[in-house]
Amino acid sequence: MYLEHFGLNELPFSLTPNTQFFLNMASYHKAYNMLMVSIANREGFIKVVGEVGTGKTMLCRKVLNTLEEKKDVYVTSYIANPVLSPKGLFLAFAEELGLESDADTGHHSLLKRITSRLMELSAENKQVILFIDEAHAMPEKTLEALRLLTNIETEKVKLFQVVLFAQPELDEQLAQQSLRQLQQRITFSYRLESLDRDGVERYVTHRMATAGYNGPAVFTKRALNYLYGATKGIPRLVNILSHKAMMAAFGKGERTIDLDHVRRAAEDTEGVAVPVASYKPMLVAGVAAIAGSALLFYLVSYYL
Repeated sequence: MYLEHFGLNELPFSLTPNTQFFLNMASYHKAYNMLMVSIANREGFIKVVGEVGTGKTMLCRKVLNTLEEKKDVYVTSYIANPVLSPKGLFLAFAEELGLESDADTGHHSLLKRITSRLMELSAENKQVILFIDEAHAMPEKTLEALRLLTNIETEKVKLFQVVLFAQPELDEQLAQQSLRQLQQRITFSYRLESLDRDGVERYVTHRMATAGYNGPAVFTKRALNYLYGATKGIPRLVNILSHKAMMAAFGKGERTIDLDHVRRAAEDTEGVAVPVASYKPMLVAGVAAIAGSALLFYLVSYYL
């Protein structure tokens, strides 16, 4: 790939939520602090929403990693795919708690085992937190079952907390009359915002440095302006376009990412609106430049 070409130790714009690349910018810093304080105070339900690609899973992993460093205090459970029936949710939670169960286990028996395990952990002064990613995908009956599950408590404290990470569609679900009781249990909520223009520059610079780059800026100001315009500051899209732009530059043997590299990357990516104002077609030998993705990746594959 282009690692040696740019003097990198690893790919800077991978889509894998590697917490080493976590950037503690304003929106994420506030969300992280809100989560840590709410967890420390044993609040019931906590909700973080954000559009597709705004870094919810990265934030979730960051919090999980922090808590897992304090295993003497916290027991974390994580469900990445909550498209489950109510019993499926209970089975998944039981598994996260280290309980062996199967689909034949009766609902009542399963609930008793979960309660018993939570009581054991509480007696050990351990705090259980259930993290649910993609919570907007949960069926309504499963959301209601989750609320009922949190009724497990002692006279003084809840036996576990729930942190929901979701797209804004979850707010629409919770606004339904049938889920009003769950909505009332959410004590803290935060909405992740996309990056602004300066944020995109900081984000790109941070990821390049974290990946091992040490030198003058690789992305020009024009490239960053276009990158922000094309991605609207959505981190996942910034990653995709930056990666493709670096591939394009590598294919040409160039070490600086300019507007044209990012433009070509944007044209090759579905779901990205190419900024019309910044679109400046090039001319090659008197003919309008060929900007198609086929040419771009033909060049890259040739040099690879």
